[in-house]
Amino acid sequence: MSTPRTTAAAPALGHSLKHLAIHLITPLLMCLGMALAYQGAFHQPEPNHLKVAVVGTIPQAQGLADAVRAKAGPALDVSTLPSRDAAEQQLRDRELVGAFLPDARSPELIVAKGGSDTSAMAAEAVFQNVTDKQGVPLHVTDLTTPSKGDPTGQGLFFLLVALSIGSYASVAVIGAAGAALGMRIRALVGVAVSLVVSVIGIVTAGPVFHVVDHDQAAVWALGWLYSAGVIAVGIGLHTFLKRWTTLAMMVLFVMLNFTTSGGIYRPDLQNGFFGGLHSFWTGAGFMEGARSVLYFDGGAGLGGHVLTLVLWLLLGGAVMAAAALHENRGRTALRREAEAEAEEEEMEEAVAV
Repeated sequence: MSTPRTTAAAPALGHSLKHLAIHLITPLLMCLGMALAYQGAFHQPEPNHLKVAVVGTIPQAQGLADAVRAKAGPALDVSTLPSRDAAEQQLRDRELVGAFLPDARSPELIVAKGGSDTSAMAAEAVFQNVTDKQGVPLHVTDLTTPSKGDPTGQGLFFLLVALSIGSYASVAVIGAAGAALGMRIRALVGVAVSLVVSVIGIVTAGPVFHVVDHDQAAVWALGWLYSAGVIAVGIGLHTFLKRWTTLAMMVLFVMLNFTTSGGIYRPDLQNGFFGGLHSFWTGAGFMEGARSVLYFDGGAGLGGHVLTLVLWLLLGGAVMAAAALHENRGRTALRREAEAEAEEEEMEEAVAV
C-alpha cells in the first residue's frame, strides 16, 4: 500500500520544485543585476575628466595648470581663466566643478556644491594637495546655498528613489488588476497615479523634510513628468513581457537609473558606461533638472533636462500605442477563431439535419 503513494507523490514534488525554481529566476536575476550595477557604478569613484580651472593671467597660474594637468592625466580637464567673474559664471553654468585662485597666503577654491557635493569634494582634494605643499590652508567658497533640510544636496536623490518605487510598483498593479481594461483606460489611470506619486513626493520633500524649500511647483512638475514617463513605459511593456515586466522595470528604473542619475556620483567620478547613460537617462533628467531649479536659478541646462523627461514620456506613449495595437490584433484573432468555430458548428448541425 505504501509503494503506490510514494510513486504518486514523486512527480508532484518534482513538479512543485520545478515551478518554484522557475519563479526564483526573477529575484536571483534582480540580485545579480543590483550587484553588478551598484558595485560597478559606485565601488571605486575616481575623477574622470573632472573639469577644474586655475584663475589668473600671470605665468605662475599657467604653470600651475600645466603641472596639475601633467600629473592628473585624463582624471582632470584643467583650464585657465582670466578672472574670478569668469570662473563664477562657468561654475553657475555648470561648465566647471571647481576654480582655484592661487595666492601665496590665502589660496581659494570656488565650487558649486549644489551641482554635486561629491564632485566638489573631489576638486577640493586636488587643490588641497597643492596648498599642503605650500604650507597654507585652502579656503573653499560655495556659490550655492543648500536647502536647510538637505545640507549635502543628496536629498534629491532619495526623492528620486521614492518617485521611482511608487511609479514602477504601480505598473505591476495596473498590469495585473487592470488587465481587463482597455489601453486607453489604463493610460489614464497611469496619468492619475503619476500625479498622486508626484504629490506624495513633493509634500514629503517640501513641507515635511524641507529638502525642497523653494520652487516646489517646478520640482513637482519635473517629478510628475518623470513618474508619468516611468509608468507609461511600464504599462506598455507589460503587454509584451507579462510577469517579466517587474524585472525589466528594475533594470531600467533602478539598476541603470539610480546609478546614472548623478545623485551620488556624477559622470566626472564614474566610468564611461554610467557617465554616458547620464546624458539621456530619465533619472538624470529629473535629478539635474531639479538641481538647476533649486541651485542655479533655472539655468545650467534646465531646458535639456526637461526635454529628456518629455522624450521618455513620448517613448512610453509609443510603447503603449504598440501594446494597444498588439492587443487589438490578439482580440481580432480570437474573435475570428470564435466565428470560425461557430460556422463549423452550424455546418455540422446542417449536415446532421
